[in-house]
Amino acid sequence: MDNILRFRDDAAHDEPAVTLEAFLGQTNATAVRIEAGDDARALIPHLGQIGLVEISFPSFRDGRGYSAARILREAGYTGELRAQGDVLVDQLLYMRRCGFDSFAPEAEIDEATAQASLTRYKQFYQTAADGAVPVWKLRHG
Repeated sequence: MDNILRFRDDAAHDEPAVTLEAFLGQTNATAVRIEAGDDARALIPHLGQIGLVEISFPSFRDGRGYSAARILREAGYTGELRAQGDVLVDQLLYMRRCGFDSFAPEAEIDEATAQASLTRYKQFYQTAADGAVPVWKLRHG
């Protein structure tokens, strides 16, 4: 995919992602694709062998991918987490907060526009997978 926006310092993972079902049926894959409706918790015992989890967004209105990302990050997954599909520029910040660090949108997103979207807000009120310290904690701590 030529359209990948990546916000990681390590090398890009170039192995094609296999379906969750195929991944669970084999032991040598290091990239897996989660479709909307797949249970991301099935990957938890295998997190150490996975370098890339690609999560499908069939529609920008489908928020199940956010939950899958948060589940994996909270379980300790540190590999690349890619949002793929109907990903809109105004969703990037919220996807980053859930733990996504690369994006493969169907429609091209200008990198400068993506950066502006990702840096729009400097502080947040709630904790998230991105590790940002909530503003209330900064005020009282």
